[in-house]
Amino acid sequence: MRKIQRLDLPARTEKALSRKQAEVDTKLAAHALDVGAAWKSARQSKPIKTALGVLQKMAGNRQRCMYCGDSHGADIEHFWPKQPYPKRMFIWSNLLLCCTECGRFKGKDFPMQNGSPLLVDPTSDDPWEFLDFDPATGNIVARFEPAANDWTAKGSHTVKVLHLDCREALAASYQRTHRRLKSLVNAALLHPPPDPRSLLESLREIDDHGLAGWCFHGTGQNEAPFSTLRTNHPEIWTHCAQAVF
Repeated sequence: MRKIQRLDLPARTEKALSRKQAEVDTKLAAHALDVGAAWKSARQSKPIKTALGVLQKMAGNRQRCMYCGDSHGADIEHFWPKQPYPKRMFIWSNLLLCCTECGRFKGKDFPMQNGSPLLVDPTSDDPWEFLDFDPATGNIVARFEPAANDWTAKGSHTVKVLHLDCREALAASYQRTHRRLKSLVNAALLHPPPDPRSLLESLREIDDHGLAGWCFHGTGQNEAPFSTLRTNHPEIWTHCAQAVF
């Protein structure tokens, strides 16, 4: 999973979504709202198609699912499920791009604690603050927080809801990306000092799953060869870490 930078919608599209949300709110107040019908009716409209295009752009050239980072993002996903949260149905910050499998796993499952979601929103959270990668299995797991002597609650629920620790094909894909990132950094260390721009460009090119974030911001920074790069070339490390989402 990678950190996703949310882009702005065209002003006209933003206003159109606001109007659609106002219509939903009016029907909701009148107890006349059919959530499924309202979304189905709007799904083929120009504002929603425009929003989908912006989400696809946010997801990168391969248009990967914003949750697993592996499968193709097939459709719009409501982070806060449109049912039972119809007041967020057309709110731009609530829309993500999701693959069929992650969408099926998540469904209406939306754990909360004290009014706050216990799922990682990749457009507002740094996933690697709550999640960890296990190179041995390729699984995404919850990150252990030593200060609390426990796994992060948001990470634990995200893994559970999306089944991130028991999807074999997903794990194999993450392991391939991990091997490629390690090979790249190892090769760069053989010919010091590495060129920071070239290294960063190559990292971005081969990082299919957002694992560079784990390598430079998560627990991966404590493992070789990433720890070696940080120790031997701190300026290059900082350059890459500041640019990697």
